[in-house]
Amino acid sequence: MFNDSSSRLADGIRAWIGTAAPGARLPSTRHLVAEYAASPVTVQKAIRALAAEGLIECRPGVGNFVRTPRSARPQDYGWQTAALGSPRGTSPGSAAALRTAPPGAQELHSGYPEAELLPGRLVRAALVRAARGASATSRSTSAGLPDLRSWFATELADLTPAGLAGPTANDVLVVPGSQSGLTSIFRALVPPGQPLLIESPTYWGAILAARQAGAHLVPVPSDAEGPDPDALDRALGETRARALYVQPNYANPTGAQWSPDRAEVISDLVRAHGAFLVEDDWAHDFGIDSDPRPVAARDTAGHVVYLRSLTKSMSPAIRIGALIARGPVRERLLADRSAESLYVSGVLQEAALGVVTDPGWRTHLRRLRGQLRERRDLLAESLREHAPGLHIDHVPKGGLHLWARLPDGADTDRLVRDCETRGVYVAPGHQWFPAEPSGPFLRLNFTGPNPQGFPAAAQTIAAVLAGQ
Repeated sequence: MFNDSSSRLADGIRAWIGTAAPGARLPSTRHLVAEYAASPVTVQKAIRALAAEGLIECRPGVGNFVRTPRSARPQDYGWQTAALGSPRGTSPGSAAALRTAPPGAQELHSGYPEAELLPGRLVRAALVRAARGASATSRSTSAGLPDLRSWFATELADLTPAGLAGPTANDVLVVPGSQSGLTSIFRALVPPGQPLLIESPTYWGAILAARQAGAHLVPVPSDAEGPDPDALDRALGETRARALYVQPNYANPTGAQWSPDRAEVISDLVRAHGAFLVEDDWAHDFGIDSDPRPVAARDTAGHVVYLRSLTKSMSPAIRIGALIARGPVRERLLADRSAESLYVSGVLQEAALGVVTDPGWRTHLRRLRGQLRERRDLLAESLREHAPGLHIDHVPKGGLHLWARLPDGADTDRLVRDCETRGVYVAPGHQWFPAEPSGPFLRLNFTGPNPQGFPAAAQTIAAVLAGQ
């Protein structure tokens, strides 16, 4: 980093460069020292900064010169069109949830909680401890650290009813985040071109990963209690699909949580058709008015491939998750993970383990439940009072989002653009549908910064919707 004196000197030289001809020689170091009353060290720091910016060219033994602009000849990359062929999937950059909002904007579009809702102190302390340990200079096994695998297995086993065998550490694979886990699952379970049943609407990242894996997506309509059983039975029979992707707890984007009865019916159908159920338990730590009920906790025959992530609840910098699978499918997943990335960073695994085994982790989650409830209720009340044109079918019992239906015929993309110009960022619902959307929706995140701005944001949405 440069100090204030070198920065001021660099600004003075920039001004001189602006009036000098290309190729002009800069004044000598001795001259600059005298003119700016700066030390030789300060002058050299400023020269290095300007060279790094590409403004000057340093020639040892000769001097420093204003860099001559070079006319760049446009490159022709047309040959790549034929070599690459047609793309298999869509670009993740098009996802509304990944847009970076400018400072001061009301962020209702993101899929991550703000830093205030994360256990920052625990994460920083765990990273320091991990960096000092053996994991900083050693490689982890492909399956992951044994102690971390044991923690993931124990968490799910504690939710398993008495009389049923819960998972063990040998059933667990540590992955670098849930997105990577989804990619491996879809590659392992669904051959390219074959059908994958998927809830509609559902997580856009799962849609992207499935398309990148070459799967043919078959949407199954879902309501506040889960996938429609009749539609699922029909789709399984007609397509002979080998897998169904679902989010039984606090689904993204709707926030729906399966009822116990619906979960039992769906599990029976999957077993009857000899298929896999891919359970994405992304919001396990975000219960508000209920606790998560993983379907995998009642699986006894290896039909459920369970995905659990710590990234959103711990820190975006700790991309750690786990796959839990039993039987031959576990070995197939391990082979894919080994070919994809060999192993997951041992430092990140140690840090994640340090956080979840710290007594402060449970304290954090208890406090988080109340924080999520306050924010959810504030956003829901703001929409009811200031934007009655948006319809909230149900207030979710957990998760991070509200799923709002717009009036029929609303131009969602225009509304998103117009809200953005007024400083309110929202996510258009059509990106969460694997096929044509069933209507115009917005997904609104209640865990972003500045919850005090929810009422004003709701007023902005209503004004844009009214065409004001």
